[in-house]
Amino acid sequence: MTTLLGHRSLVQEAAALRAGTDDPVDAVNRTCDRIDAVDPQVRAFVPEAGRRTRLLEAARRSTAAGPGEADGRPVLHGIPVGIKDIVRADGLPTRAGSALPPEVLGGPQATVVDRLCAAGALIAGKTVTAEFAVTAPGPTRNPHNPAHTPGGSSSGSAAAVAAGMVPLAIGTQTVGSMIRPAAYCGVVGFKPSYGRIPVDGVIPNATSFDTLGCYATDVAGVALAASVLVDGWRAPEAAVRTALPVLGVPTGPYLERAGGEALRAFEEQQELLRAAGYAVHEVPVMDDFEQVVEQLFTMNRYEVARAHADWFARFGDRYRPETTSAIRQGQAIGDAAYEAARERRGAFRARLAADGAAAGIDLWIAPSATGPAPADLTTTGTSIMCLPWSNAGLPSVSVPAGHAANGLPLGLQLVGGFGADEDLLYGAAGIARVVDAAGPRHDDGPPHRERRG
Repeated sequence: MTTLLGHRSLVQEAAALRAGTDDPVDAVNRTCDRIDAVDPQVRAFVPEAGRRTRLLEAARRSTAAGPGEADGRPVLHGIPVGIKDIVRADGLPTRAGSALPPEVLGGPQATVVDRLCAAGALIAGKTVTAEFAVTAPGPTRNPHNPAHTPGGSSSGSAAAVAAGMVPLAIGTQTVGSMIRPAAYCGVVGFKPSYGRIPVDGVIPNATSFDTLGCYATDVAGVALAASVLVDGWRAPEAAVRTALPVLGVPTGPYLERAGGEALRAFEEQQELLRAAGYAVHEVPVMDDFEQVVEQLFTMNRYEVARAHADWFARFGDRYRPETTSAIRQGQAIGDAAYEAARERRGAFRARLAADGAAAGIDLWIAPSATGPAPADLTTTGTSIMCLPWSNAGLPSVSVPAGHAANGLPLGLQLVGGFGADEDLLYGAAGIARVVDAAGPRHDDGPPHRERRG
């Protein structure tokens, strides 16, 4: 797997910076050197003139202002972080992957950025997003093969971590925008329970689903970031379990939406987990999956249209066709249909929780995506494997789980109970160690080829 900034994970890099054996100025220079070398091909970051100068000034200020002892330095002291370009950050324009004037999209800095800065992080820059975090892809390429999509909508954030440019990046998920790019790019992506990271200062997609999350190269990295970002995070000791979590496989129409290669890999992952001592139970669920999909998109499109009512009325000719289509669909959905869909979602959430409880499930497991990243830069792939879990507002994480026949990464999706994010990540750490044995590791990072065309 890719390691970053002197071949250290986020946890290792943070420890070195806090201890003073590494220096934020050196970390910034390594980050900027890597961006300069790799991003012309990967295109994960929104271009920024003077990035190095800005970051070096911030690094020097943090070094000068911070205490000299490790126990006095904040958790993310000197860590460069990528921020998805629908999240407002002071001093950096927010364009949301769109052609709208950035001043129209401006506003106060997001709480998630406040928390990063308070923890000592340095904002490396804005990462590319699909337009308004919907489906129109940005220019980012998959670092493992630039002919393939990195996923979306948090494409730049996942690719920036996978390509070794930053050890931590912030993304968002409405349906599948954190988990799918994590799988396609071979990193760990964490989407907390809905509402556990404040979303103020974030350009909305669909407010009943929008959730902030983060990427790192391992579960320990996302857990470190979560301890800073997530409301009410419990100390790791509170999540310790004496037994391995019981895993549930959601059989039925939902799981059948995965492609053949993903399903074959998923079977192998289940066997690895059973061999490692995990109880893995098949649980028939979501026999009405097509209706669940329709319910989510009724709510999603309605909310997208309302979020963009003012901007679209003023700047509709600047929107890309995919986003325009989503807004037009939402405009055609009436209040009664929306409210009916909300009621159906409530029933779905209750039923899913009851099914898991009746089967004695601690975590659901499923493919993170329908297969490896498609060789198609006009799409970000399908979010269908993430859809029910996002619909229920549940915390989820994608961990690297081997490789497809073409060498591209595959991911295993783990889903916890609502509000049980700490338990999810605690369990995910052990599961990740088992399933990543399913394929080769790339200790020097993915190959970076020149982009063609």
